[in-house]
Amino acid sequence: MNDIKANLSRIRGQMEEACRRSGRDLHSVRLIGVTKQVPVERIREAAAAGLSSFGENYVQEGIRKIEALFDLPLEWHFIGHLQTNKVKQAVQKFSWIHTVDRLSLAREIDKRAGKQGQRVSVLLQVHLGDEETKGGVAPDDLEALFKAVQAMEWLNVRGLMAVPPYFEDPEAVRPFFRTLRQWLEKLRSQALYPERLTELSMGMSHDFPVAIAEGATMIRVGTALFGPRTSRI
Repeated sequence: MNDIKANLSRIRGQMEEACRRSGRDLHSVRLIGVTKQVPVERIREAAAAGLSSFGENYVQEGIRKIEALFDLPLEWHFIGHLQTNKVKQAVQKFSWIHTVDRLSLAREIDKRAGKQGQRVSVLLQVHLGDEETKGGVAPDDLEALFKAVQAMEWLNVRGLMAVPPYFEDPEAVRPFFRTLRQWLEKLRSQALYPERLTELSMGMSHDFPVAIAEGATMIRVGTALFGPRTSRI
């Protein structure tokens, strides 16, 4: 698990097999390396092995790494719970925000992006399952949130994201992935710009092949790539 190049090769092999089984193009799935608690040196190793997209859960931790790796052409995704008071920094440093789950947050991102003069690509995070600790908008409230957010000038709503409940058997997660895909299809039928609404951020180290089979376009992989986390950086 310490050989990042070998880990990346194995993950890509699994992605290729999952795409082959589901009749998909491998290039339709973006691998995002989750760098929570991962030292900068390990991220450099992953970049040297060919990975260019990375995801962070904490704004401050992410900023330190983004600035330390300024010399590399990397794309950064914010994938954690975003506090309103951290939005200004997040908009400045991250290309994507995966976790828009409330109207107040969307308005703040829109305001900060407007001041920066740059549109921000966002995903709406949907709460699937009954785990209170997980973020996301309730499915019953998703359509209303989407309607409001897609009208905002500086937000480019690209799709949906979810963190389903954990099951040892990846097949047990499949219904949650399928539900998210069905929601995306429903929202696309209501979208002002359906051609923009293409992304499904779902699937992690233990279940991403199933997520790909159900339509994931972004998978967020940490442990399988970098090994078990040790302490926060």
